[in-house]
Amino acid sequence: MAHEDRIKVTMTDGVADVRLVRADKMNALDFAMFDALTATCDKLKTEKGLRAVVLSGEGRAFCAGLDTSRFETMKEGKGSGRLHSLIDRTRGVVNDPQYAVWGWRELPVPVIAAIHGVALGGGFQLALGADMRFVTPDAKMSILEIKWGLVPDMAGTPILARLVRDDILRDLTFTGRIFSGNEAYEYGLATRICDDPYKAALEAAREIAGKSPDAIRAAKRLLNNLGGDPAPALMAESVEQQKLMGQPNQTEAVRANIEKRAPRFADV
Repeated sequence: MAHEDRIKVTMTDGVADVRLVRADKMNALDFAMFDALTATCDKLKTEKGLRAVVLSGEGRAFCAGLDTSRFETMKEGKGSGRLHSLIDRTRGVVNDPQYAVWGWRELPVPVIAAIHGVALGGGFQLALGADMRFVTPDAKMSILEIKWGLVPDMAGTPILARLVRDDILRDLTFTGRIFSGNEAYEYGLATRICDDPYKAALEAAREIAGKSPDAIRAAKRLLNNLGGDPAPALMAESVEQQKLMGQPNQTEAVRANIEKRAPRFADV
């Protein structure tokens, strides 16, 4: 499969082992990683004999979120670099960045994310794209976008709304605070707490692979339809994010973080 400098995929007995392999950058999301994620989803959608997927990260982390080099362009008020319009629906009900997360929901088989180290910002939203999340007790997670003067816009909000109590979701979104794997389980964001999430996820995926593939795919279709139409929430993410990007307070958030000082925001 292409993009092997970012993602490697091996298939064994119907289980796709999908590993983010940008370990030197804690699997941070640069443009190449986004391309690899979307290409991998597209490829797996047509993979004959696919029964289940395990999504994990090599090295010290699952995914550290957006590559901070992308914020250097925001520091100068230049938006996000390559990205132009977030409003355009390029992949059904989502845009390209959202598809890097939502694409796992659209796979016809169950996806299990194995999370260790950190899953921050976009990396946390990537984990939300999975059907289940197996997490170490000490993993560090965050809805981190507020740190950069932004909102979560990678398809995380409609998924979070189904998982988390409303006030907890607001707490995590407004503060951007880091929470542990144990806390994630208490909030409803982690499916299982495991000392070795990768091993446990593979075991669960193999168990799923031993069930009727027709019934498993039918079950995922049924479960995906329980939450109603996600399109309005997905569009709202993009509209709000596009209004924020490159505006004075957003670029000030980036400058302050990069320069390690308190931000000086204009009143609104």
